[in-house]
Amino acid sequence: MLNDIYNKRIIELAGNIPRLGRLPAPDASATAHSKLCGSTVKIDLTMDGPVVTDFAHDVKACALGQASSSIMASHVVGSTASELRELRETVRKMLKENGSPPQGKWADIGLLEPVRDYKARHASTMLTFDAVVDAIGQIEAKTKQTASAQG
Repeated sequence: MLNDIYNKRIIELAGNIPRLGRLPAPDASATAHSKLCGSTVKIDLTMDGPVVTDFAHDVKACALGQASSSIMASHVVGSTASELRELRETVRKMLKENGSPPQGKWADIGLLEPVRDYKARHASTMLTFDAVVDAIGQIEAKTKQTASAQG
């Protein structure tokens, strides 16, 4: 039932999203949009090498998109590019291939595990992960460009 995915903890996460807004000078910004439900997440990211140093987001999404964005915002600063790419893949597998939810600091994502039974909700749940990985790719591409221009 839909009540399984819109449980009390998901609603709490959706109602208390940290790091809302935009950064004044991000290293990259990315937007992820679900055509299916109309949810949109815009993120701003700064990094020092492979480590995220600041993050902000503008979340116009359903409760599931808000909850996943809330979890992301709670733990993204201090995370590495490779960790965040791996996280996106773990969440994708959790939803689409019955994979296990992430552990450690990302364990709250397990609250979204019941979403796997509702394919129409997968895209909104994945928005924040897709946007973060997009922004990381932008930053890495800029870094490579600068290095080759100097080299």
